[in-house]
Amino acid sequence: MQGPHVQPKIVVAGSINMDLVLRCTQFPKPGTTIVAQSYNEISGGKGANQAVSAAKVGAQVSMLGRVGDDAFADRLTGSLKEHGVDCSHVLTTPNCESGLALIMLDQTGQNSIVFVEGANGRFTPEDARQLRNVIESSDVVLLQLEIPLETVQEVVQIAKAANVRVILDPAPVPDDLPSALLQVDLICPNEYEAEQLTGIAIDSPEQALAAAQSLHSKGARHVVITLGGLGSFLFDESGGRMIPAFSTNVVDTTAAGDAFAGALAVHWAQHGNLDDAVRFGNAAGAIAASRMGAQPSMGTRSEIERLWESLK
Repeated sequence: MQGPHVQPKIVVAGSINMDLVLRCTQFPKPGTTIVAQSYNEISGGKGANQAVSAAKVGAQVSMLGRVGDDAFADRLTGSLKEHGVDCSHVLTTPNCESGLALIMLDQTGQNSIVFVEGANGRFTPEDARQLRNVIESSDVVLLQLEIPLETVQEVVQIAKAANVRVILDPAPVPDDLPSALLQVDLICPNEYEAEQLTGIAIDSPEQALAAAQSLHSKGARHVVITLGGLGSFLFDESGGRMIPAFSTNVVDTTAAGDAFAGALAVHWAQHGNLDDAVRFGNAAGAIAASRMGAQPSMGTRSEIERLWESLK
C-alpha cells in the first residue's frame, strides 16, 4: 500500500513504560550523590514512543504490548490514545507493575537509562499468536527488544509468513540475539548497537559501511545505522551512503531514535523510497531531540516537512 495520501497500517509490538526523568548537570560517579535540577514523569517505552511517532505523521497505528495494574497503567494507555494510537490490543497484567525507565539527562541532553521491564516481560508468544490477525493485516511491523526475545521472534514469523514488512530496532542488544531476528526487511541500530552486533567500532563512514555489510550478510535486507548528529548510514543492494542529519539545538536525545524509526516506517510504507524515508526520519529525530521528553517531543508531519523543505 503506497501513495502520499494513503494512511498505512503500522503495528508496533513493544514496550510501554513510564519514564522517570531527572535532569542533572552531570551524571553521578560511583559512590557519589548529586542534586537533580528537575524531575518529571513522562509516558515512554521504545515501542510506545515509536507508535506515537508513526501516529503523529499520519499512520493508522495499533500498539501490541502489556501494562500492569498499577497507577501508571491508565496514564500510559491514555497518552497513547491521546496521540491517536489504538490501544485495544494492549493487555493488562494483574499483580504486576508497568514498565519503568529511570532516565538521567545531563546538560548537553545526553542520557543514561536504567530500565525495569515490569509487565513488558509478560508479553508472551501466545499473546502474539492471539493477535495474529492484527499483525497480518498491517503494512509494516515495528519491533524493538524491550519485550521477550521469543515474543519478538513470534511476531517476526507471523509477519514474514503474511509478507508484512518488518523493521527491527535492535535495542537493547542482548548477549544472545537469535540470528533469525537479523533476517528482517530493515534493521536500524545506532552506532553503539551496531558495534555490539558486529564487533566493529564505528567512527568513520568506512567503518559504518563494514558494519552494515556485516549485518546485511547475516540476513538483513536493508540496514540503517543512525549516527546521532552526523546523520544515518544506509546500506542496501545499491551499496552504502550517508544521509546527513538536520541541525538542531539538542535538549533531550531520549526519544530521537524512536521518532526516527516511527517516521521512517510511515514514509517508507507510503512512498517506497528508502533514501527519502531515512531523510524524513532524520528530520523527525532532529525535532524530537530539540524538545524535552519522549512522546511529547514527537513532531507532526507538517513540522517534519517544514524542516525538510527548509534545507532543500
